[in-house]
Order: sequence, then structure tokens, then C-alpha cells
Amino acid sequence: MLPSSVPTLLINGSEGIAVGMATKIPPHNLSEVIDGLVSLIDNPNIETEGLMEHIKGPDFPTAGLIMGMDGLKDAYETGRGKIKMRARAHIETNKRGRNSIVVTEVPYQTNKSALVEKIADLVRDKKVVGISDLRDESDKDGIRVVVETKRDAVPEVILNQLYKHTQLQDTFGIILLALVDGVPKIMSLKTVLNHFIDFRHEVVVKRTEFELKEAEARAHILEGLKIALDNIDAVIKVIRGSKDPSQAKEGLMNSFNLSELQSQAILDMRLQRLTSLEVDKVVSEYKELIKIISNLKSILDNKTKRMEIIKTELLEIRDQYGDERRTEIVPVDTEFSMEDMIAEEEVVLTITHQGYIKRTALNTYRSQRRGGRGVQGAMSKDEDFVEHLFIANTHNYMLFFTDTGKCYWLKVYDIPQAGRASRGRAIVNLIGCNPDERVEAFVSVKEFDDDHYIVMATQNGVIKKTVLSAYGKPRKGGIYAIEIREGDKLIQARISNGENDILLGTHEGKSIRFSENDVRASGRKTMGVKGIALSSKDDYVVGMLIVKREGTILVATEKGYGKRTEVLQYRTQTRGGKGVLTMRCTDKTGKMVNIMEVVDSDDLIVITDSGVLMRQPVSAIRSIGRVTQGVRLVKLDDGTNISSITRVISEDSATEKKDDKQMTLDTDTDRDTPSED
Repeated sequence: MLPSSVPTLLINGSEGIAVGMATKIPPHNLSEVIDGLVSLIDNPNIETEGLMEHIKGPDFPTAGLIMGMDGLKDAYETGRGKIKMRARAHIETNKRGRNSIVVTEVPYQTNKSALVEKIADLVRDKKVVGISDLRDESDKDGIRVVVETKRDAVPEVILNQLYKHTQLQDTFGIILLALVDGVPKIMSLKTVLNHFIDFRHEVVVKRTEFELKEAEARAHILEGLKIALDNIDAVIKVIRGSKDPSQAKEGLMNSFNLSELQSQAILDMRLQRLTSLEVDKVVSEYKELIKIISNLKSILDNKTKRMEIIKTELLEIRDQYGDERRTEIVPVDTEFSMEDMIAEEEVVLTITHQGYIKRTALNTYRSQRRGGRGVQGAMSKDEDFVEHLFIANTHNYMLFFTDTGKCYWLKVYDIPQAGRASRGRAIVNLIGCNPDERVEAFVSVKEFDDDHYIVMATQNGVIKKTVLSAYGKPRKGGIYAIEIREGDKLIQARISNGENDILLGTHEGKSIRFSENDVRASGRKTMGVKGIALSSKDDYVVGMLIVKREGTILVATEKGYGKRTEVLQYRTQTRGGKGVLTMRCTDKTGKMVNIMEVVDSDDLIVITDSGVLMRQPVSAIRSIGRVTQGVRLVKLDDGTNISSITRVISEDSATEKKDDKQMTLDTDTDRDTPSED
């Protein structure tokens, strides 16, 4: 084992893996580690906090930042902990007023080329928007990666997104595992330093013992030479009277009481040593050796002296090789929340029949007159079309309910933004649902509390109510929201305060209204109770709404017909009944496809299975009786049917209106958020 003068295990770091164990020790600053060792020698009872005043934390050759101290303290106290590493970046503004994010230091073990490629992939996939250019300007003087932002983008938001999605921010899991007497052990920082001090103490002892042995051997020889020089004439006489070197050696040993080594040294001595000057040198060297021997013995007899030697040697190395810390440690994790940097606004979310989702600015849609042909709302294929369109706040949580009864959780701002003609991204890649699951219902939530409920309806008329707080912590693979019977599927979910009425509509034009109090709250993984008795085997539920106001009920059919009817015409019944007729469905109108609650200030967006979208005011649709055929809502080409119809709420009906054309799109989800009840 080499007598290392510094704890290279900490200074250089170490990483390795074996069967059932692994070690991952980050590099540290030499000066800080030595200061920590000295403080531990001076005060063996020092605690981890005291050591951390000297050893601030890892010091990576790539510099960068370490965010927060909690992970460091855990690692240094227990031997295990996680630290958050972050690149050093700043924002520059050029002469044209354009902002750029400039990265000058990257986290430890981050491949710069792979980092640049990852950022490019995020921009290409529209996972991060607002970046106009990306350049690697690194040279021999250092790293410089430039991310130019668009004029209307907030660079702080983009930087935070890059921290989240790239290795500009990464974690380092510290495992202080090392072999102690051949046995692997996880140790605290103090234990590691103590083991090194013990090792250095052993080195100093063995070195001193070796030096003492060498000094005593030399002093023994010098004693013999001194005797010979003091009796030079007699020594010469003995040597000259001997037949051979062996007889001469024996004669010297017997005549002057010398050892064999001393006698041999006298025989090996050159004649020039007989001069007075050489005699003085021997005497001087002998006296010096006596002092050295005395000092070495005192070192072996006094542990305090040995520890002082260890300190002195460490400080000499620090003074000669120590340097300044490169990695900056930010004591408090100053990571800003994504919501703090993202504008809180309403956006349009669309999902296609094949499961693609996107986020679009609300102002891309314009209002049109009833009966128009509309605009293209999304890229469509023969086998795909826009099936769901609704609004949500960028700061809200979205709960996605699939036909199998599972629930998935996602932040609205995590949904990629795309143009109106784009299909967006596959929703399964965002929420992690199985490929054979279809998203059927959506709920926008700001806070998960115990005062609100998720109300769900299935295609076969089952209704269920569960407290909202039960959905506060979904797992990565989703959670079960309702137990679905074979041959059934979930078709709708809404938020309620528990005191409203529930209204269900069916494909054959039937509807039923009953009190929410008739549905008792149950756990997540339960089946629910019967909400409506279907009139035939071909009938099924097409929609559910929570009645909260004295508005009107709008129903729409697959052939483009619809009507408005006062809510009062839908009398409250007992849950589980057959309901009443709400739309007279004929070959001309087709079957009913949706039912919703609207007021005059709302707009409608009608979507066909070919992807055509049209927006029109609800006030243009007259209110008529419940048992009627309705009026034409949209002109359809041959073979084209309505796939979805969605409500749009005017902002001046809920908040102060900034512009007469500002609207907020909704499918009853946004009104149902706890913050808006």
C-alpha cells in the first residue's frame, strides 16, 4: 500500500459497482479536505456540521452549481445522500433586444455534445417552445453554449424547462463506501477522515521506526570509527600484524571491544579519513545523529508529536498544491416553481380519435355565423379526427380518465404547444397509459380537497361519486377511478360540490335528471350505481352534465341538428329510471351525440369526424320544447357526421371583459374546478 499523503478517495472521487454493492464518491477540493483533516486532528469530537464549515461539499472539475445543503448533510452524516447539480447559465441581451441563455459550466459527467443534441430534440418535438437558435461556441478558453430565445419568449421559463428536461440539472447519488480492513463499509465523512488519519499515523510510526533504525545503525558505525581514530596507531599495528582481513577484523574486535560491523567499517575506511578534518566530520556527524535519534524516540513516545507531524505535512501540501473551489454551493435550493414563470392563461386542448393531444392559444379560433362550414381545426387523416376539444388553465392539473376506468395526472403546461393544423403528440407518451386505453374524459383541477367530488358516468348508465382528494397523488402508471364491468366503458367525468343535480343523455334521445345526493360517495376502485335504465340494447349514454344554474340544455345529433331547452323542462326524477324524451331522433337528424348546459353568452364549437371546426354563438340557436326535432347547426357533406360539440364561455360572463372577442373554451370542466364553484 502506497503511503498517500492526502485522502485521494475524497479528493479524486471514486465510482464502481460490484455484486450487491456500489460506491459513488464525488471529487472534493484538496484545500478544503486538508482543512477538515486538520480541524478533526485538533478536535476529535467535532461533528459533521463543524467539518462542513471546512469541507463545503464536492468540488467538480466541471465547476457548476450544487443546489441546497440537505442532501450533502445526509451524505456526510450517513454515507448516503443525493445532491442536485446545475449548470451555470446566465441571460444575455444583444443589441437587437433579443435574449439568449448562455451556459458556461455544465454538471459533472455531463457530455456537452449530448446535451446540445438533447436540447435540439426538445425544440424539434415542441417539448420546449420559444427557442429560435442553438449554437455551441465552446473553444479552448471554455464552454459556451448559446440558446437564443424568440422575442416574445420568457428566457427564465425556457431555462427552467431546460433544467427539468435536460442534464443542465442532474442529481448525483453519493455513496461513501470503501474497503476497511478488506471489508466494504458505508461511512460518514468523519469516519472516512478518521480512517485516513489512522492510516497517516501508521505511516508516520513506521517511517519513524525505519528512520530510527537507520540512524542507530549509522551511529553504531560512527562510534567504531571514532574509537579507531582516537586509537589510530594501535589500530594500524593490529591491522599490519594480521595475516588476512579476517584476522584483522577479529583482532580489532578483541582489542577495542568492537562489533563485527564496526570492525568491517574500520577496515573499509579510506586513509584520507585519518586527516584531522575528516576526524572532525565523524565527530560532528555522530553528535548530530545522537540528536536525531533522541528526536525520533520522542516522536515514537509521544502521540501528540506524531499528530503534529501529520498536520504539518498536510498543510505543506495544501500550501503547495491547494487551489480555489470551482463548484459553487447555493445553501438554499433556489429552484423557482414552473408556475411562477409561466403565464396563467386559458388554452385550448384537443385530442384526436387516435389519441394525439396538443395545446393551442385560444385566440386562434374566431367566431362564425350558424350554418357556416367552419375552418380546419386540426390535421386529419381518413382514419383520424378531432374527438375532444376543451379549455384549461396553464397552471391547472389535468386528470385524464380512460375507457378502462383509470386516471392519469398531468400539468397543462407540460402538454406541448402546436399549431391549429397539427395533430400534436401521442397522449400515451405524455401520461404513460397503455396503448389499448382510450382517453374518454377530462377534468381540470386546481386543488385536491375534501369538499368536492369526481362524478363519473359509464356508457351503460352507471354513475359514481368519489371525493376529489382521493385523486391527489396519482402514480406514474395511473390509478383506478372506477371498476368497469365487462362490456362497459367510462364516458364522462365532472367535478361537483356534492349538492347539484346530475343529468344523463342517451343515444336514443332519452335523458334523466336526479339529485346528486341520491349517489353516495364511494372509494376509487368501486363500480358505482345505476344512473339510468337504457331503453334498448342499442342505446347508450352519450353525455353527463352537472346542473348548476338556471340555463338551457343543448343537445346535438350526428346529422348536424340541435336545440336548446330550458333546464326547468327537465324534471327531477328518481335515480335509475328510464328518463324522459329530450330529442326526437329521426333519419333526418340522426341519433344524439352530446348533451350540455349552455347560456346565451356562450359560444359553441362543432367538430366533424373529418376534422372541420366551426364556432357560433349559442344565442343564435332558439330555445324550443324538449320533445322536438331541433334546427340545423352545421351543414355537413355527404358521409360526414358530427363527432363532438363543445361549449365556449364568454369571459364577460365570469370575469371583467377586456375585449368583446375574448372567449374561454370549456366542456363543463373549467366551471367545475374547486376555485370556481
